[in-house]
Amino acid sequence: MGVSCKRLEMIREIQAPKIAKALKIDELETRIGLNQELGLKSPGDTRWSSHYKTLLNVMDLFSAIVNVLLIIGKNGSSDDKAKAQGVLYSIESFGFIFMAQLMTTIFGYTNYLCLALQRRDQDIINAMRLVALTKDQLQKLRDVGWEIQLNKVISICNNLGIVVLDMEAQYIPQGRSKRFVQDVSYLHHFRVDVFIKVIDLLLQELDNRFDEVNMELIRCMACFNPNDNFSSFDKEKVLKLATFYPSDFSNCELMAIEYQLDIFIEDVKNDSDFQNLQDIGSLLMKLVETKRGVAYPLVFLLIKLI
Repeated sequence: MGVSCKRLEMIREIQAPKIAKALKIDELETRIGLNQELGLKSPGDTRWSSHYKTLLNVMDLFSAIVNVLLIIGKNGSSDDKAKAQGVLYSIESFGFIFMAQLMTTIFGYTNYLCLALQRRDQDIINAMRLVALTKDQLQKLRDVGWEIQLNKVISICNNLGIVVLDMEAQYIPQGRSKRFVQDVSYLHHFRVDVFIKVIDLLLQELDNRFDEVNMELIRCMACFNPNDNFSSFDKEKVLKLATFYPSDFSNCELMAIEYQLDIFIEDVKNDSDFQNLQDIGSLLMKLVETKRGVAYPLVFLLIKLI
């Protein structure tokens, strides 16, 4: 639907009466920026944050999408009829709604982190704080969020007229033989095999990418950020950073760099050449340009290593 102008027009036509009715009974507020047209992007063209928007749009346009699929399933070409009927069978199911709601919840928690890590001018310290907060929220969702999640899915299904499964009944996979799956209840399948498993995989991925060593290293690196006249500078963390490179700094150099740092930070804070730098890369270039790299060789080496 997202790549077909004709089908997008069909969605508009189906949505138009609903929007008109909602405006008439004051369910929708009107002003610039509100009630923008929703779109369906092609998954291969998007980042995580765009997937999140697409999921929200799919759930909001669900009834319109179903109506378009019904039209295609009745009046489309032979190939399109079969595809539309297959998609309709899949999405009008408890399993689809459950997965869509779970993905929406997870993307909702990870979206701010995703956007923060994409920004070139990001505050590294706040980005690392977002990593920890996101992991905490996902862990909380895993531990105590099941009932809330299930109730949301049941409510959506009831509103859309989709049959709610008996969670105590034996799990039967949609479109597959039950002989190839474990003999469990729907409750076990959706809670253990899907809900908990998906969150555990994501938490493991975040742990792999942002373990304590990596996060501490990045926090220490951020102390050299020249933004706002080196407001993030923390000498103790910078000294700790140097210990991460034992093959580059001897014990004597680790002692010497402490005094060099004191002079260096006073120098650059009071020099107008260093006032408007935005990142560590521009700091390094300015040190070369002003020959400060020669004056502060240990500090210069540490910034190069970063």
